[in-house]
Amino acid sequence: MSENNNLLEIRNLTIHYITDGGTVYAVDDLDLSIGYGETLGFVGETGAGKTTTALGIMGLIPNPPGKLVSGEIYFEGEDLLKKSKKEIRGTRGSEIAMIFQDPMTSLNPVVTVGEQIAEMIKIHENVTKQESLKKAEQMLETVGIRKERSKDYPHQFSGGMKQRVVIAIALACNPSLLIADEPTTALDVTIQAQVLELMKKLKEKYKTSMIMITHDLGVVAEICDKVAIMYAGNAIEYADKDSLYLKPMHPYTVALFNSIPDLEIDQDELCVIKGLTPDPTNLPKGCPFHPRCPKVMTKCSQNKPNKVEAEPGHFVRCFLYEKDKIK
Repeated sequence: MSENNNLLEIRNLTIHYITDGGTVYAVDDLDLSIGYGETLGFVGETGAGKTTTALGIMGLIPNPPGKLVSGEIYFEGEDLLKKSKKEIRGTRGSEIAMIFQDPMTSLNPVVTVGEQIAEMIKIHENVTKQESLKKAEQMLETVGIRKERSKDYPHQFSGGMKQRVVIAIALACNPSLLIADEPTTALDVTIQAQVLELMKKLKEKYKTSMIMITHDLGVVAEICDKVAIMYAGNAIEYADKDSLYLKPMHPYTVALFNSIPDLEIDQDELCVIKGLTPDPTNLPKGCPFHPRCPKVMTKCSQNKPNKVEAEPGHFVRCFLYEKDKIK
């Protein structure tokens, strides 16, 4: 993988949170890439390291307790981790923007939505206050809200409308990369579908690359081009959507798909993945999934598997796909 061919390159990224209760191994030796105009889906259970990775890209890891142990994050050929705080602030919002999980807490309750969008534009573009407010009205209309409502406050909007405002703020400066952290979690199913369709249209309109963080495989199928399956801070499987959905390889990925209810088959009970996700302060030695894995081998508890390109463009961290399959 070369930074010349991709918008974003993450190499060997490791992030820890050092707390009184122990060290939280949030992200461990992560490798990923996103091409221009592509959408990458981050899928995994709570605590898998999805949001921490996004905060690492944004330069928002709280320090303390967060510590960026190692790694490189190349964005358009430049390592973000080598930039100064001032340079990162310039990149954040204008070139890389993030839609946070809960729109209720992302907006300032005592500032009108128009002013909040205009503030983002004013920070990153050389425009007057009047020009920024006018562009804010245009952004509201872009996300399906009448410009007259720019003078309204967040409490006057429904949950779905608040999320549209947050999307307008994120896209106000036409960023190259948009990170969406479970943007539909707090919304009902009908509004979820509307917001996802809106994001899909705006992504195509602005030619934006996107990271979609979710635990919903249906959302990934609808929006994403590539998928990274996250488990205990690792990207255990990474491939284009069709390859991963048609031929999942890692036992955890297979178990995730098996746990989805099949509406065409009568089932007495759902398939579940045995055991619990590991404590991030006390990860098991070797492969982090081995205590729950139906295909566990002796060496799974002793060594951590390397990333293997099992098929062209299809990467997996599992001893089942390494050439030397010692039991």
